Amino acid sequence: MDLQSPCSACCISLHRKPSLFPKLNSVNFPLNSLKCRRKTPVAVTGQNGSSSYSPSVPTHKVTVIDRQRDVVHEFLVPEDQYILHTAEDQNITLPFACRHGCCTSCAVRVKSGQLRQPEALGISAELKSKGYALLCVGFPSSDLEVETQDEDEVYWLQFGRYFARGPIERDDYALELALGDE
Repeated sequence: MDLQSPCSACCISLHRKPSLFPKLNSVNFPLNSLKCRRKTPVAVTGQNGSSSYSPSVPTHKVTVIDRQRDVVHEFLVPEDQYILHTAEDQNITLPFACRHGCCTSCAVRVKSGQLRQPEALGISAELKSKGYALLCVGFPSSDLEVETQDEDEVYWLQFGRYFARGPIERDDYALELALGDE
């Protein structure tokens, strides 16, 4: 059996979408025994800011306005790669926690453009329809401009109506009655 190391794009694909390779992850299968199945040449984005990509995969410009850090990031992301992972590969720091689309740490509001997020379990269909998305499981479908959101704010929008009825107001009369019983 002819064994060779996979190209960097195949390693990235394994890293990017572990759910596509559950058997590889559950068994100690050596990655260096995989053959590269890509037919087109792939270049990896360099740390000097130059970006090149497979000509067969469309790439889109993603602009992230990071409100918490007061900075704007612009970078290219291929359609078949997660936005958060591609940003990290280019040494761009964005908020995240779970990396699986289950929380709201990497939540953004889409200002323009479109993205796909089939694995975004952390936000409801209602919030998705209002333009909210998760960077950790988002794939760009066009050039995209997004703005980071406060995690607590997004959590409140999604779950607040189920767990609370708004801010609690002090009721001095009820407090007097309660203290009078002691």
